[in-house]
Amino acid sequence: MSWSRILPTAHCDSEGSSSITKTAVDTVRAVVAVPESELRRWRRTFDANAKEINGEKFLDPESFVNAIAPKGDLTKIGREQFGILFRIADTSRRGFVSWDDFTVFETLLKRPDADYWMAFQYFDVDHSGNIDYNEFKTVFSANLGPDAIPFDFDCDWVKLYLGKKNGTHVLGYNEFTQLMKGLQGERLRQAFHYLDKDEDGFIRPEEFKRIILEIAGHKLSDAVIDRLPTLCTLTPGQRISYSEVIAFHNVIREMDMVERMIREATAKSKDGRIDQTDFLNYAASNSRYSLFTPMEASIIFHFAGRGVGSQRLALIDFAQLLDPRWRPPHEHLVEKPTASVSITQKILMSAYYFVQGGIAGSIGATAVYPIDMVKTRMQNQRSTVVGQLLYKNSIDCAKKIFRNEGFLGFYRGLGPQLVGVAPEKAIKLTVNDLIRSRAMDPETGRIKIYWELVAGATAGGSQVVFTNPLEIVKIRLQVQGETAKVGGAKPKGAIHIVRQLGILGLYKGSSACLLRDIPFSAIYFTAYSHLKSDFFQEGYNGKKLSFLETLAAAGLAGMPAAYLTTPADVVKTRLQVEAKTGQTHYAGLRDAFVKIYKEEGFKALFKGGPARVIRSSPQFGFTLLAYETLKDLLPYPWQDKPIQMETALTSRPDDLSKVRARNALKILLDVHGDFGARAAGFSGRPLSLSNPKLSSSSS
Repeated sequence: MSWSRILPTAHCDSEGSSSITKTAVDTVRAVVAVPESELRRWRRTFDANAKEINGEKFLDPESFVNAIAPKGDLTKIGREQFGILFRIADTSRRGFVSWDDFTVFETLLKRPDADYWMAFQYFDVDHSGNIDYNEFKTVFSANLGPDAIPFDFDCDWVKLYLGKKNGTHVLGYNEFTQLMKGLQGERLRQAFHYLDKDEDGFIRPEEFKRIILEIAGHKLSDAVIDRLPTLCTLTPGQRISYSEVIAFHNVIREMDMVERMIREATAKSKDGRIDQTDFLNYAASNSRYSLFTPMEASIIFHFAGRGVGSQRLALIDFAQLLDPRWRPPHEHLVEKPTASVSITQKILMSAYYFVQGGIAGSIGATAVYPIDMVKTRMQNQRSTVVGQLLYKNSIDCAKKIFRNEGFLGFYRGLGPQLVGVAPEKAIKLTVNDLIRSRAMDPETGRIKIYWELVAGATAGGSQVVFTNPLEIVKIRLQVQGETAKVGGAKPKGAIHIVRQLGILGLYKGSSACLLRDIPFSAIYFTAYSHLKSDFFQEGYNGKKLSFLETLAAAGLAGMPAAYLTTPADVVKTRLQVEAKTGQTHYAGLRDAFVKIYKEEGFKALFKGGPARVIRSSPQFGFTLLAYETLKDLLPYPWQDKPIQMETALTSRPDDLSKVRARNALKILLDVHGDFGARAAGFSGRPLSLSNPKLSSSSS
């Protein structure tokens, strides 16, 4: 590349190579405005990969690729193919890139059109700033092997861009970009015409595969490439028409849009699946003009559905078409030697997440325990007691607890709560996850709302074995503060309460506890799931919820669940609290409901409802947030990873300069799948590392 077109201070050395002075490098940095932080990052990358020669560092082709290639690239472009760009950076053709060369190369990658600019530099052999017919033909031909489908450079299409052979018309940069954008279509037309020997408008399946491998093999997974000949089954005759070839090429060219439409359509589908009609309808309703023809839709579903294009397909079914690096699922699975190992793994995994659920529950319970204290005191206050009510409202209750019992009064009974909350929350979260995983469609990740409710309800019911003893001890400890204040009684400890109640007494009010926890969990987990997917759109185009979005979903889901189950919680509290002299005694669940309603009215059943919402909503918010964070940060080490469809569209964005370097390669590889592999001699003669002529000045 001649930097003189963009760097006016460049000069040539004795061998005619362009040499970039420090002033020139500073100029190009200033033009693109490279921040010092980015310059330091480039320096770290250069130093980490460079080799030292005569006291200076340089990148050879291999270390240059290590410096610029995207890490974990989700395309099918091999790392060695990034070596094509070495020819662009190594303008002196000495086989090495200096720090100044690397800086200019990275700076140019910051251009918004860096991908096309790099391709232009590759074709502009004489560094004139224009590309004539001979340059285009020479570079193109040098990258075609002897077995490649020939390209007619004297065709009308080339003449429209470059005129005749006499060089009367040359391409500037902008014209070149349009030529490259349309080149693949012309190659496709010429290749079909070349292989259609009898000119009947059809080619054989193996010939179609040959065409696609030359111009688009790097964009397709091996599974799709193996099945390319099956395109002939879409129409009678076992041959492939030009229309089908063009339609297939259009699908490849618009693959990003294909993926967007599929992801969005399956996300909004009720069952997580779509057919051809759904796809075409969604594409038509979300674009200004028609995006895909019926033939193109048939091709998409043909390769995604393994030849059965009429079926309804889930997002994962399209993976082999959308993901160039897709592999058959069985290649990722490790077979278990015996069924007992599988059962052991399941038990260990459940135990692992059980512990995480307990930790998460403890975090949530501690965060909101003061609110729970106020809620319990308010629910236990009875309007039929002789004398003045102790608390006017929740705020008054909080003030009096702080004034009479101090800050630690808000945490009275926290010990038993933490002892019980770990297994309580752990069993609830584990059971819910277990049932959901069994009822979930493995391909779509969807679960019917009936099973969502069943999973939540079962989880709520199963926790009562831990919840009830915990609740009754906690509540009696919480109300002792007001008893001590009013009657002068000495507070008793948790052990005394357990001995007083006995085993059966610890399950007093369990029917009310079940009546509260079963509907609570059914409502909560269902609402939480749909808030994440429907409101915050988790998984939509690969979206992952942020910290605040997860907390908001978990918190909002707790509001209706907490308030709607308040009557059961009020009855449970009354049944579990030891009645004082003059207070109504309750014989059971039904008796408590009736007496509370008759003596205190309907509103009494919702006493402490707001406090319950204020407590339960953040508690479950922090609990679910902690649980999901722990599962993400510390997943079960031996768990089989589910099949994912991660593509460049949904992956974490790479550094933009590396994305542009990759896109520049795609433009060149569209000319031929082996572009650059046969042009080593054309790209210049590299010198050995020990070459004494290698100077400190960069190209």
